[in-house]
Amino acid sequence: MALLPKNNKYNWNFENIGGSSRVRITSGQDIAHLAELDPKLWTVLSCPIKGLEINEKSLSYMDIDGDEKIRVNDIVAVSKWITGALKNPDNLLQESDHIALCELNQDNSVGNKIYKAAKQILENLGKDTETISLTDTQDIVAIFAQTRFNGDGVITEATPEDADEKAVVADIVKTLGGVNDRSGVLGANTELIENFYKALEAYVAWKQAEVPAPFGADTDKAIATYQALDAKVKDFFLRSQLAGYSPASTATLDVQNARIEAISGDNLTAKTDEIATYPLVRITGQPEINLNAPVNPAWASQFNFLKAIAFPKDATVLTEADWSAIGAQFAAYLGWKNSKAGAAVEALGLETIEKHLQQNKKAALLCLVEQDLALKEEAENIELVDRFLHIHKDFYRLLRNFITFHDFYDKDRKVQAIFQSGTLIVDQRACRFCMQVADTGKHSGMAAASGMYLIYCDCTRKNFAGKLQIVAAMTVGNIGDISVGKNAIYYDNDGQEWDAVITKIIDNPISLGQAFWSPYRRLATLIENLINKNASDKDAKIMKEMNDKINAAPATLPASKDADGAAAAAPPFDIAKFAGIFAAIGMAFGMIASAVANLVKGFVSLTWWQVIIVFVGLLLAISGPAMVMAWLKLRRRNLAPLLNANGWAINAASKISIPFGETLTDQAHFPKLKLKDPYKKKGMAPWKKWSLSGLTLLVVLAVMWLCNLFAWAQLPSPLPWFAKEEVAEECILEETTLESAEEACCTGETTETL
Repeated sequence: MALLPKNNKYNWNFENIGGSSRVRITSGQDIAHLAELDPKLWTVLSCPIKGLEINEKSLSYMDIDGDEKIRVNDIVAVSKWITGALKNPDNLLQESDHIALCELNQDNSVGNKIYKAAKQILENLGKDTETISLTDTQDIVAIFAQTRFNGDGVITEATPEDADEKAVVADIVKTLGGVNDRSGVLGANTELIENFYKALEAYVAWKQAEVPAPFGADTDKAIATYQALDAKVKDFFLRSQLAGYSPASTATLDVQNARIEAISGDNLTAKTDEIATYPLVRITGQPEINLNAPVNPAWASQFNFLKAIAFPKDATVLTEADWSAIGAQFAAYLGWKNSKAGAAVEALGLETIEKHLQQNKKAALLCLVEQDLALKEEAENIELVDRFLHIHKDFYRLLRNFITFHDFYDKDRKVQAIFQSGTLIVDQRACRFCMQVADTGKHSGMAAASGMYLIYCDCTRKNFAGKLQIVAAMTVGNIGDISVGKNAIYYDNDGQEWDAVITKIIDNPISLGQAFWSPYRRLATLIENLINKNASDKDAKIMKEMNDKINAAPATLPASKDADGAAAAAPPFDIAKFAGIFAAIGMAFGMIASAVANLVKGFVSLTWWQVIIVFVGLLLAISGPAMVMAWLKLRRRNLAPLLNANGWAINAASKISIPFGETLTDQAHFPKLKLKDPYKKKGMAPWKKWSLSGLTLLVVLAVMWLCNLFAWAQLPSPLPWFAKEEVAEECILEETTLESAEEACCTGETTETL
């Protein structure tokens, strides 16, 4: 179909949904004018008819071209069809599964057909009402089961009133298989009736031309045996002729002892295939088979059977001409048998076949088929009612998920989009945004662009063959204990419970809180991995050294001796070497201690508000970049890649903002209660712990004050030796100042300079 033209004659209403302006469908007139809506303004351009939370039969009715996708042109065609059949298109907004017949527009050809068909359905069901519902049409089989003719051109055994005609229909189904009638019963159509009578006539003609069997009841077995031996017998005659032509080759053409010796040590019953390749009888150079000579054991039973019924009684040899003559006896019989016609009806027996031909109910049955076809249009109109009611119920819901994503962004949590399949419970959270996927690997490749934290699961349920694959979006909280292989529970929209196992995770930011702690989590993971790796490496190294030492030398070794036989002296202790090592270690510790002291000195020199600023600055320096990146990604979260990966054609971005994302996942909240842990370790009372902690803190502060560690805060120690040290320091400072002044005088500098 051609692209819909742009038309601005109709005044459309718009609303902001998902961060984008979208057309608002709020009336039947909006639905009736969908042909005038520019396709560029549609949120969706196509969607599949399978795997959605909407009646699949309704979607198949809306799939006008039958390509298993709902497209813009399908929607427009359905909107024209359904609104034309209704007096008031606003009825579509009620999403009702029933309709009063008075609401149908009988001035419209479609509406008139639906009206008449609906009346017929109610009449067939014996209902005295002016309202028809999906309950009345959901079982079309039940509707047609009460009628002789249903317009599909198929008659069943119940259609004829004559007993002989019923028998013919039954035999047609029995022999030719039959076709399904709208009532759900197998029956016969024109083609089957014609083929049945042709088969009857052909079979009778074939039986009348029967050729007598040359060997009576054993003829078929004799023919099969002859055909099985034919190649072997002809092989013997050719070998005999070649041996007569070259007598020296007789032994070569005959069975060789070496071949028999090769298998003589085995169980010969398992070597029949090998034995069957030996000549039928021994090759002597004579072009005939001595009927008294031994026969190859692999062929003996078949040869002797044929010899008993087909060979001349007084014959002692079998020539090639004799063999061909036996085959000629079968020729006429085989020709007749291979020309069998009407084999499909052979199971009825010749007597029944001749009876059907004699009665010849063919014309009567074809007449019944014609009567059935006369109601074709009326019967199709009955299916038309079912189509109408399905679309009447589900069309507006599809529009809310096709032209806009109104259901997905609806504030009422009970309203779900047609692509939301259920809820995943995992890690004390309920992920309400779940979708079915056909292929996790293929879907995840595109879905990563959504910017969402996605969890793929395989779901299984008792009494359900195979598995269900879903993807769930986690939009609240932290990563927690979520990992591949973790078990969860999935509830579909019908309330069915499934066992779910996480098979894949696409890691994107979940929330700003999760992003704040992510650097520390990664650092902790890195440190843990380094510790584990270092411990593993050291353990492996120690074990290797131990194994090397054990394997390199015996457990006890004699002390090495010098040339004179005296034990070698141990090397002298090198004090200089160890002094250098200790000096290097001391220097390293000194530098580290100096750096830490400077850091602590700078920190304690700050006022309380400066300490807070420094602490906040450190947190921002570490977590700030991660939070900024997370905020940018959370703002860009988009539903479109998830649907595109499922076969949708999304025409407009569908953002998932941070506030809206918080509504897609529910987190567990416990009431604030004072509950006692029965397994809690017993100890001192809390007030005692606080008192002891406070007392310990006071003691530490007192010791620090006595050690003059608070001198920087104008709180000098009261101990006298700390006061002497300060006086000594002042004296040293004065002496240093005097010495500097004297040196300045000696060099000619003025006192003003000093």
